[in-house]
Amino acid sequence: MKSKFALLLLLPVIGFSQIKVLDQIKKKLPTKITTNSKTLSSLDISNGLKEALNKGIEKQVTKLTAVDGFYKNDLVKILLPEELQKVDETLRKFGLGSLADEGILMLNRAAEDAVKESTPIFVDAVKNMSFTDAKNILMGSDNAATTYLQTTTTSPLYAKFNPVIQNSFAKVGADKVWASIIKKYNSIPLVTKVNPDLTDYTTNKALEGVFKMIAVEEKNIRTNLNSRTSDLLKKVFAKQDKK
Repeated sequence: MKSKFALLLLLPVIGFSQIKVLDQIKKKLPTKITTNSKTLSSLDISNGLKEALNKGIEKQVTKLTAVDGFYKNDLVKILLPEELQKVDETLRKFGLGSLADEGILMLNRAAEDAVKESTPIFVDAVKNMSFTDAKNILMGSDNAATTYLQTTTTSPLYAKFNPVIQNSFAKVGADKVWASIIKKYNSIPLVTKVNPDLTDYTTNKALEGVFKMIAVEEKNIRTNLNSRTSDLLKKVFAKQDKK
């Protein structure tokens, strides 16, 4: 009977000892569980990359939609395709330089119109970026994010840009101007006649210009600490700096 009573007295002591041991073990454990910290890191990377891409779209692509966004930007200004460069040279020799200049201006105006259609497509692409995409982009080259957007958006952007450019040509009379330019050129004796698809050409050059400007902003964020304008950008791209 006495032994049972003694055992009952010892039980709380055993319980308190176990609690004390558990507390000591708990103090030695890391404050973050490994799995959770990895998940948080993935979220940080994903959100940081999305912020960087949205910043590039907002800051650089928006510039292209303004009047002269293409025409007065030497990085992306659309010049004549190679097959029409001889047209330009020949027209200028015959005193038709102003006509050639007008034709070039209209190519750029059409591109400026088309880029206005790009933002929703870019937003969807950024929104659908996976954690794996984000991690690969962060530790990739200086244009890895731009390359990701090119891969995921080129086809839908072309489909959006092409009819806008075609309509823009008609709206500003570019189709008639270019028909006149090409007609005048083809009427010059001994020249090789041309009939280029300027809608397709301008669409592709507009796409090229968009991705070029996004790449400019991406490289800026990766290499210029002052361009990381939020705590998240600083935190995420600091990891890239150590690669």
